[in-house]
Amino acid sequence: MQGPLYFGVRHLSPAAGVEVRSFLDEVKPELVLVEGPSDLSYMIDSICDPNVKFPIAIMAYTDCAPVRSILYPFAEYSPEIQAILWARRNGAGVAFMDLPSSSFLALPEPDGIDEDDDEDSGRQSAGTTESVYRRLEVVTGESHEGWWERTFEQLGNTGTYRDAVNTFGKEMRKAEGGHGKFDAAETVIREAFMKRKIADAIKNGTKPEKIVCVCGAFHVGGLETNEPMSDGEIEDLPSVNSFATLMPYSFFRLSSASGYGAGNDSPSYYQMMFESLSKKKGGSGEDAMNDFATRYIVECAKEHRAAGNIVSSASLIEASRLARVLASFRGSRYPNKDDLHDAMTATIGHGEFSEIVHATTKVEIRPVIGFLPQGMSKTAVQDDFNRQVERFRLGKYKSEVSSILELDLREKLSVQSEEAAFRDLYASFFLNRLLAIGVHFAEMLDSGQSGMNWKETWSVQWTPEVEIQIVESSLFGDSVASACSRKLKESADEASSIDEATKVFRRAFMCGLPDLCRYALRKVQALSAGDNAFGQIASTAEQLSLVVRYGDLRKFDTEQLRPMLEKLYLRSVLIMREACGCNDENARDVCDSMNAIHTLQLNHDYLDEPLLLGALEEIASKDDLNCRCSGFAMSILLERGKCDAGFLSAEISRRLSKGTPPDLAALWFEGLSAKNHFTLIARLPIWEQLNDYIDALDDEEFARALVVLRRTFSDFGQNEKCGIAENLGQIWGVDGGQAAEVLTQTITESDKEKLGELSGFDFDDI
Repeated sequence: MQGPLYFGVRHLSPAAGVEVRSFLDEVKPELVLVEGPSDLSYMIDSICDPNVKFPIAIMAYTDCAPVRSILYPFAEYSPEIQAILWARRNGAGVAFMDLPSSSFLALPEPDGIDEDDDEDSGRQSAGTTESVYRRLEVVTGESHEGWWERTFEQLGNTGTYRDAVNTFGKEMRKAEGGHGKFDAAETVIREAFMKRKIADAIKNGTKPEKIVCVCGAFHVGGLETNEPMSDGEIEDLPSVNSFATLMPYSFFRLSSASGYGAGNDSPSYYQMMFESLSKKKGGSGEDAMNDFATRYIVECAKEHRAAGNIVSSASLIEASRLARVLASFRGSRYPNKDDLHDAMTATIGHGEFSEIVHATTKVEIRPVIGFLPQGMSKTAVQDDFNRQVERFRLGKYKSEVSSILELDLREKLSVQSEEAAFRDLYASFFLNRLLAIGVHFAEMLDSGQSGMNWKETWSVQWTPEVEIQIVESSLFGDSVASACSRKLKESADEASSIDEATKVFRRAFMCGLPDLCRYALRKVQALSAGDNAFGQIASTAEQLSLVVRYGDLRKFDTEQLRPMLEKLYLRSVLIMREACGCNDENARDVCDSMNAIHTLQLNHDYLDEPLLLGALEEIASKDDLNCRCSGFAMSILLERGKCDAGFLSAEISRRLSKGTPPDLAALWFEGLSAKNHFTLIARLPIWEQLNDYIDALDDEEFARALVVLRRTFSDFGQNEKCGIAENLGQIWGVDGGQAAEVLTQTITESDKEKLGELSGFDFDDI
């Protein structure tokens, strides 16, 4: 008894997609079995929906973290898809026949390369025949992609194609020789299961000769000879709880450039080939392929011209002729992609492929993304994501080409509905929620401002990874908002420091989740009671200050933050003096925190200013604290106008005196000059005292001071340096402009040699 009939394919082969339809037209089977997860056959109805646009993928994933997932991507030219569509159009039964996705997900990951395998073997080598393809490349002298296209995509006869590919699969199986024990075992299990599905179909009344199995060519030999899986073996199959969904896919993700092992180099190229092959009538296959070659050259020329290059019609005609000549020399009926590349390199690229690579890449991997009708996805979060994208008019940004989205969070007074008035604000909430759950559909760009603003700029880009991230987030909730709330609540519960809890609060605020903001704020309060780290308390106060100042813009009640802000301010001022007893390594961080508290009080006038001023005056006058911190405290007092001339003069005289070690004096001056450069430059007495101090230093003391002073003045701008030079010119009794010109000129080699004599100091990090 003949049958079942096996049609071996390459999973992304346009010729296979066309020839399998012709074969099915010829044999008219009652049942078509396709390599794919047998437990997901129910998705075939959705796949066949006329509104679906390929490429798409089935994604199966586990129902607990960490999520494991597997993808089954399909293009329109996939032979599996064409077999499924044929079966539905012609009233034949159709089902997937491979291992259930729940069993695939339960299979252990290989620990690495088997000891007996050669260096080219691995998990992928046996199942995807990579080791054989690499050997073919050595023998044929061309890429396996080009060899496959020249050998199989151009056969043009259904019977010949099926026989050739089936034979190739069997021979490839022999050449593979069992490399990769893990893959070999997995292959045997899969083929035994597929053979069992075939046996079950026959047992249920379908004649063997009325069954067509569409599978990878590598599996044809195994399905013809191996035994079906027994009942006991089926019961012993590993399994995990899992779900599955349909998702849009893209040509880039189908390409091998994305890292997809079973992809091809040029999905758009093969889509064009499929369309050309599908149009052939009777014996016009040669015309179809020649038309395809011409179409490809023309499309590349369009892209080359769009990039600003000149391409003549004569060059295109010559490229078409040369491609056909090259194909003939290389033993094929029509030009393949390599022939077309070589021809265009010679006629359009002036002998350099690099000149046309931009055009060929644009044509071969178009930014095409599949489409699923609303409600077809199988997770609630996917549906919610699609609804929100439509609600906020983000559909045009659902592209693999990155786009810039600008949002104005202010209320629009020219519209009537609240939804329209705050659409950009709600869109910001949505995009921030996606980020919070790990969905990178959009990334906020730096606005160049220190705080929040009414304007946000986002870089928006859709990739299949985004869809995967959306599916994985379904473990946290049924909508983007609920998943975000749960994930942030877990983060708040896990926070072990005030800084971590504040970040959760800030994220909840950006996401527009007031209930979660209050929950995170309680966590901040609880952790702040036992946290004495000055830096963390100052950072927390700074973050809360931003929310208080801009909260109304995001429709948040900021009054609840005022008591917390007052407590944090009080604690930070009280522990500021102790924090300034740090070493030089931590002094910059402490100064940054001091500046944050200073700015905090300026932004909120209800915070106790005299308390802060008293702490700063004490720090500025103490000798037992870090000199840089003391100088920085003085700089804040100067900026606030709370430092009288007598106090400043006395401190400068004391700090820049012969009795003060030069490195400590320089550190103090570094702190003093960290703010208000022009205010400092305007005070000539400061520079007179600094000049007198440096003059009094001997060579060794000067070398010690120079390390810090050089670092200090590196923070000054060119105009500021000119101002300092003019001051020094006035002190030295010379023309200020001439002094500025001399002192700010480019350092000479002689000067570099003198600096090099200070070999005891490391200037690299300064």
